[in-house]
Amino acid sequence: MSDPVDQPTDARARLLSHFEAKDTAAHPEAWDELWADGFIPWDKGFPSPALADLLEQRKDLFPTTKERKKAFVPGCGKGYDVLLLSAWGYDAYGLDFSPTAIERAKELEKEVDGKGPHYETQQGVTKGKVVWVTGDFFKDDFLEVVDGENKFDLIYDYTFLSALNPSMRPAWSSRYNELLAPTGKLICLEFPTYKPPSTGGPPWALPPKIYMAHLPRPGEKLLYEEDGDLLESKLGEPSNRSLTRIEHFQPQRTHNVGYGEDGKVTDWISVWSHKR
Repeated sequence: MSDPVDQPTDARARLLSHFEAKDTAAHPEAWDELWADGFIPWDKGFPSPALADLLEQRKDLFPTTKERKKAFVPGCGKGYDVLLLSAWGYDAYGLDFSPTAIERAKELEKEVDGKGPHYETQQGVTKGKVVWVTGDFFKDDFLEVVDGENKFDLIYDYTFLSALNPSMRPAWSSRYNELLAPTGKLICLEFPTYKPPSTGGPPWALPPKIYMAHLPRPGEKLLYEEDGDLLESKLGEPSNRSLTRIEHFQPQRTHNVGYGEDGKVTDWISVWSHKR
């Protein structure tokens, strides 16, 4: 495996230059510009191996059931993980601010048509429906298409937080607290864990401590050093609205960018729930 810090250098430089002169409010449109230009180096062409293994191997956390459950993937891009979750029986909602990304997701859904090793319906479940939505994660408009209560039994975050300016992390944590069903589980595939925070983004550096700081303190503005590192010594107590980390481990497999030069996985998986 190649060192993820070195791949791909040109793409990383283009991402940095594309966003550095733009106000945070303009970032959603900036992502759509990249989709329209066909510059999508983050697109891997298939679902997350780490998510696929988690659903297969951890039935204690994610049991198959005839009960209809809802899954949500913000920043879904072409929607590979959305289609995977549908194959596992979830009514799966894929959200992206980019209309171009959502069009590509709809094309992919027609192309695979529930076939192939990633998208065949799993034994013992009924294929879930797939819903694509163009919208803003931080606003409620997209929830108009959600059946029943506007909460989800499973939420999957991978490369979504790493695409957000760090100033948006309090709103990100608060939003997940709102959208996760009382007995639901939030899965975070923590990436990139290997980058120094001073290198900026996107993708922004996301060592496990970032998740461990923000999700138990939804909506709270936390303090960072000038170089972008978290000031852990200034963290207060977790909120009464805290999400609780119930699992934390390194997956056996992940996308290529989640491996170091020694061939070892650098990504982590964390699973979160509401306080019981």
